[in-house]
Amino acid sequence: MHGGRVPPPWRVLGTATAFIFGGLFTLSLASSVAMRSLQSLAEAKRKKVALPCSACKGKGFYGCKLCNGKSTIEWSPLYDPIVINPCLCPTCEGNRIQRCLNCLGKGFA
Repeated sequence: MHGGRVPPPWRVLGTATAFIFGGLFTLSLASSVAMRSLQSLAEAKRKKVALPCSACKGKGFYGCKLCNGKSTIEWSPLYDPIVINPCLCPTCEGNRIQRCLNCLGKGFA
């Protein structure tokens, strides 16, 4: 054997392996790009045709209906309360807005 030369059978095997794996990689890359582009086209078409949500007007959020945007509610554990305690709103957790459940997972907000 001379220096760093690779024997011909190994060279042929290496070339064939590189050709096969290169082809598989190229095919995988091309199909991935095609699937992503088709998916984005379908999503763009759906968004163009779809009407905005009637509850939040397409924003993804709306004002809390329990506390009316005040972040606290008046609450007492007694039926006939003597003292009414202001408490943090359990629905919006004091954020004054709620996430629209109609728009979840549809790309809004």
